[in-house]
Amino acid sequence: MTSSSSRCPCCSGLTFEECCGPVHRGERAAATAEQLMRSRFSAFALGDADHLLRSWHRSTRPDRLELDPDVRWYRLDVLATSAGGPFDATGAVEFEAFHRPTRRGDGEPGSLRELSRFVRGDEGWQYVDGDLRG
Repeated sequence: MTSSSSRCPCCSGLTFEECCGPVHRGERAAATAEQLMRSRFSAFALGDADHLLRSWHRSTRPDRLELDPDVRWYRLDVLATSAGGPFDATGAVEFEAFHRPTRRGDGEPGSLRELSRFVRGDEGWQYVDGDLRG
């Protein structure tokens, strides 16, 4: 995990406690689709599969999720958002997430670019699915 004074892995510029920490712990719901997407990136960066599963819509959520310990997610660029605000029922966030191998891992640095779709219901914002981009 990260300390309360550490910068949030989602690259918002805030500390983890000011940003994604309360969402991960369930103390606060994500107010927007982008905020949920940022919390999900932070979960990948921190290895928090439980948060990823909790924030995944039941219609598309896998039964279990195994994160690759040899991949380190270190930077998130939000490229565009569509809807996904506090009064919207759906939203989309396009982002690029950058990774590199851990010290013990093989592989090359790279990135993943995705247009993610979200819905807001009784459980707050949830990730539905996404389309990989170029």
